[in-house]
Amino acid sequence: MKALLSGNEAVARGSLEAGVKLAVGYPGTPSTEILETLAAVCPSIYSQWSPNEKVAFEVGIGASIGGARALVTMKHVGLNVAADPFMTFAYTGVNAGFVVVSADDPEMHSSQNEQDNRIFARFAGVPFLEPSDSQESKDMLIRAFELSEEFDTPVMLHMTTRISHSKCVVEFQDPKEPPALKFVKNPQKYVMIPSNARVRHAVLEERLARLKDFAEQTDLNVLENNGSDIGIITGGVAYNYAKEVAPDFDYLKIGFGYPLPRKKIEEFIKNHKQVIVVEELEPFIEDQIKVFGLKVSGKEYFGNLGEYSPQRVAAGLKKAGVIGEVAVAEIPPVEAMFPRPPVLCPGCPHRAVFLALRKLKVAVTGDIGCYTLGVLKPLNAMDTCICMGASIGNAIGMEKVEGSEKGTVAVIGDSTFFHSGITGLVDAVYNQSNVTVIILDNSATAMTGGQQHPATGKTLMGKDAPIISIEKLVTSLGIKNYRDLDPYDYDACVKAIKEEISKPGPSVIVTNRPCVLMPKRIMDEPYVVDSELCNGCAACFAVSCPAIQASDETNEKGKPKAIIDETQCTGCTVCAQRCPEEAIILKSLFVKA
Repeated sequence: MKALLSGNEAVARGSLEAGVKLAVGYPGTPSTEILETLAAVCPSIYSQWSPNEKVAFEVGIGASIGGARALVTMKHVGLNVAADPFMTFAYTGVNAGFVVVSADDPEMHSSQNEQDNRIFARFAGVPFLEPSDSQESKDMLIRAFELSEEFDTPVMLHMTTRISHSKCVVEFQDPKEPPALKFVKNPQKYVMIPSNARVRHAVLEERLARLKDFAEQTDLNVLENNGSDIGIITGGVAYNYAKEVAPDFDYLKIGFGYPLPRKKIEEFIKNHKQVIVVEELEPFIEDQIKVFGLKVSGKEYFGNLGEYSPQRVAAGLKKAGVIGEVAVAEIPPVEAMFPRPPVLCPGCPHRAVFLALRKLKVAVTGDIGCYTLGVLKPLNAMDTCICMGASIGNAIGMEKVEGSEKGTVAVIGDSTFFHSGITGLVDAVYNQSNVTVIILDNSATAMTGGQQHPATGKTLMGKDAPIISIEKLVTSLGIKNYRDLDPYDYDACVKAIKEEISKPGPSVIVTNRPCVLMPKRIMDEPYVVDSELCNGCAACFAVSCPAIQASDETNEKGKPKAIIDETQCTGCTVCAQRCPEEAIILKSLFVKA
């Protein structure tokens, strides 16, 4: 059987074929669809969202030690959160197979950085496999589980946005039952007190020596001999780009990325006049080859910023002097095809909160989520965004050194709060910080597509779950200044924030409107603009709602009046509240004489 699958869907299929028993992660683009696909089509595999990647990784470790193959998925920055168990699990090794999918995001399509997690694998002493398409994503996942058990190690499957989201035909195999394993007490292996860890570090080094031998022999590293005196060493999606541009060169395609096959690379370089490394982001392969004392080039032709493309690879190879002009179809950038800047959705419950923060001119520390868009014009209401959960800690630090009379406000989403905001709030209570924390609760992990979390009442697999009350959790931590807030009431937002920032000690405000898109789009009666009352003051444009547009009519100064796209308007009322002329009214009340 064959099917057209994305790389993420192929990983889900590979999990079924590999006999995975538990799959766990935290939603994050570009990895999210792996677990969503498993939950939708593979009920035999227990799948769950955890509050964050560290917990997910630890759940996977427990399953592996307990005797079941475990898959853990996350985007690249998620591995930063899971780094603590990742580094130590490399020491202990596994019982049943354990694979972590790190989905990197070159070009930062949906991320705050573009770190290269191949370096993380090397840092931990963990082997990684790197697929170049969906078929390899499935097949390499299965191989990764086999290698995990053969070498007693966690294994990383290193993917990138283009591999995760692009599609190709994938051939299925029948699922196989993995080796039957049980939990066996072995504290010397799994309890990392210093005396045991010293022994396990030596085991890790011995394992790497065996993996180096394996790297020389495995068919995961493929030599393509086309009789050329130009050699390309590459892997992942960059392999596809290079092959499209220069199909007649010789290739050493690296699928088993760490440890590298030194002898095979030496032989490849010896047999070619010039060898160029084509790899996205960091010179991971190139630098190691140079450490071997071998001559290669690469980054001076392609650079290490952003993702590659056939056009970029062609330009680099031309710069290297190995090809001339190559006709590669130009694909216009997304901005050219869809000229719309990032903006909060029509009716987004976060909008009025940011309008209030802008009016009050307070310092606003932000976080990772849809609400990060509050930094953009015309809202201009966010001053920092570092990583998941950082807003509260940032606010504490800023308040301690600045002591701003107008207060310091942290904004964080509900899913992000459960992910890593709780400990920051504990810090605020413990150190009695004069910060106001606004938890923008829209009842979903909205930015990545509306996934469930501990306060939604559902699990990834659709089962009912206890709803963890943010109010009870927050007040149990010692927060005395707490209030709920309707974020569609602009005046109430201004009043609530103004009052809370004036109180000593930490305050928490929780907004209480759901995402307008989850679980289905909320569409109340739309608003319209009475052009006779509209004076073109542009107050509604400052609301930054995509449903509000400039009309062809202008005022006496030539400034455009407003018009509302009724198909987009959700009836949230915020623009009507901000209109000084009361020219924005419900459609049912708009009657022309």
